[in-house]
Amino acid sequence: MKILLTGANGYIGQRLLPLLVEAGHHVICVVRDARRYELPERLRAHVTVAQADLLKPDSLAGLPADIDAAYYLVHSMSGHNKDFFRLEQESARNFTGYLNRSSCRQVIYLSGIANDRALSVHLRSRKAVEKELRRTEKATLTVLRASIIIGSGSASFEIIRDLVDKLPVMVTPRWLNSRCQPIGIRDVMHYLQAVLDNPACLGQSFDIGGPDVLTYRQMLLGLAGVRGLRRYILTIPVLTPRLSSWWLYLVTSTTFSLAQSLVESLRNDTVVNPRRSIGAVVPHACMSYRAAVELAFQRIEQNEVVSSWSDALSSGVMPQGYMDHIQIPQHGLLQDRQMLRFTRPAQEVLRNVWSIGGERGWYKVDWLWRVRGLLDKLVGGVGLRRGRRSATKLRAGDPLDFWRVLVADKASRRLLLYAEMKLPGEAWLQFRILDNPDGSHTLEQLAAFRPHGLAGRLYWYSLVPFHFVIFKGMIENIVHYGATELLPARQAPAPAPG
Repeated sequence: MKILLTGANGYIGQRLLPLLVEAGHHVICVVRDARRYELPERLRAHVTVAQADLLKPDSLAGLPADIDAAYYLVHSMSGHNKDFFRLEQESARNFTGYLNRSSCRQVIYLSGIANDRALSVHLRSRKAVEKELRRTEKATLTVLRASIIIGSGSASFEIIRDLVDKLPVMVTPRWLNSRCQPIGIRDVMHYLQAVLDNPACLGQSFDIGGPDVLTYRQMLLGLAGVRGLRRYILTIPVLTPRLSSWWLYLVTSTTFSLAQSLVESLRNDTVVNPRRSIGAVVPHACMSYRAAVELAFQRIEQNEVVSSWSDALSSGVMPQGYMDHIQIPQHGLLQDRQMLRFTRPAQEVLRNVWSIGGERGWYKVDWLWRVRGLLDKLVGGVGLRRGRRSATKLRAGDPLDFWRVLVADKASRRLLLYAEMKLPGEAWLQFRILDNPDGSHTLEQLAAFRPHGLAGRLYWYSLVPFHFVIFKGMIENIVHYGATELLPARQAPAPAPG
């Protein structure tokens, strides 16, 4: 089949794409900016990348009309726009208009379980999107409604993991006693494929969930059990939704907007309605909550996290057109450039560059980076807790602590990062390895800042004393890491001229 996949660079889309290709389909991946979408080599012969913005109807004109089916995996759960309810409906309406001009027979939408009467604004928005997608004239809608999705990199899993790992004693709101029916990401993938071109699923809406009905409290304690940790939870009625959101935001890696959405949704039970269960149409034995958690940790330990919630731009504060910053400006910049010649194999140093941030850290005075991350959190930024998707792999668009990867080109040995932290200006951090005529190499490390007015200049110059310590030690330790013990700055080779 020829399948259109929206949300192709999102958490679900990145995992579904290779499965569709393995099943023999040709997939058109719809992304807002093709520059930040890095397609694996093994998939390229079977995938077409199309650039379109669902909020801009004119941009949909270039999408192919000869498709057989479409997946609608677009939502604004962690979006910053307060008007997301209207925008989500507008996106769905525009997409429906495109479907009506195509040969699409089926559209599949992953929604949320919404069986309560008084729903959170996000669950109401999901239902409103379903209503818009049902207006298609030719394509028949199939809806899969899920509760909490458990998998390595999922927002829900990472938040639960953060809470359990960091807090031996948790003081939590009463909503932690709400019930849900978590489902493993592997089972979600199974259902998304099983309903495709399935006559029994056309025009139907199904609730999907694992075998366990749990409170959020039980989920936290269950994950603690898998980790071999003893945790204590005290539930109190005085935490307002806003206070709860701030608490979740400051303790975990989530954004404030996502924390707000999750806290609001905690008031609703998200349990499968037996009358809407998919079991009779697509028989399948789902993993238990414990098995899904164990599998997620297994993937993390094996460095096989395929996608993460933080891959989305809405996990930070950057504009959609951030790839326009792929070239560092030539004028109006304040810079700190460090150059260091080395003789060890260039690939070893490149490996160190590609491992920066996350668990490895920033190679010099990590505590200062953590303080900067905490300050960023306190003013509404992303902080350091997002970490990175993989400990050793980087691709354009990846989050990396409070940076976003613009270029990750191993062939040209260049890594370019753009700051997502709250700043009175714009900041880049670039690493390049250059070859020297004598067979040695030079690592170039460039920190560049374009200030916004006087505040930006004051910010930069106030940090110059720290830059001297951080950036000089950083490049030295990147070069020497793994060859010997990290060298103090005074023992490092002298930088090459220029």
